[in-house]
Amino acid sequence: MRFLIVEDHPLFCEALEGALQMVAPEADILQATSIDGALELLSATAGLDLILLDLSMPGTTGLSGIIRIRKAFPKIPVVIVSGHQDPQIISGALSLGVAGYILKSSSKQDFAQSIGEVLRGAVCVPTAYRATRPQRAAGPAQDLIKRLHELTPQQLRVLEMLKRGLQNKQIAYELKISETTVKVHVSDILRKLNVLSRTKAIVEMSRIDFATLASEGARAKHDRAQSE
Repeated sequence: MRFLIVEDHPLFCEALEGALQMVAPEADILQATSIDGALELLSATAGLDLILLDLSMPGTTGLSGIIRIRKAFPKIPVVIVSGHQDPQIISGALSLGVAGYILKSSSKQDFAQSIGEVLRGAVCVPTAYRATRPQRAAGPAQDLIKRLHELTPQQLRVLEMLKRGLQNKQIAYELKISETTVKVHVSDILRKLNVLSRTKAIVEMSRIDFATLASEGARAKHDRAQSE
């Protein structure tokens, strides 16, 4: 079997590798420390069985790392490994079609068990989440996730660069494309997100930040309690 770990903390990466070896001792385990690095490896590597992805990767906004990987490689199962325990964040990740969500506080044995379940076709989620599971991600965030799915992988990458404050010339240099092509991408991004400016696009992206998802979830929970 062949696995890819996308994690930028060496010690935790080592822990994940140990858990994978418990499941498949002879497995080929690849590693990437960024979303861009993961996508490069995925493009160059055939036969991957599973991706273990940390949500909080450098250069990503909230759930955008999942969106980029799922958009580019929808057939490879993705399991999220994260310290974020908020039900709304977990729900948002699951709405993107991931095969599971494992908390970083889990033991190595629990990691191995959850990974084994996913390889057998199940969807694994934290035990505490099952009791409090929201039906779906908060409304505005869910709407944005649908619109982000309309973007191409390259447009998603350009959008992340806009979020970082890069100008067209800088984006063109990093992506090795012309400024004219960048302008076309930006125009398409604004149209698909239904916004009129780069600033509005960046504001929209804040809707899938972890803090925003958590606060929207808390607000929805409060509203339900008030109506009961």
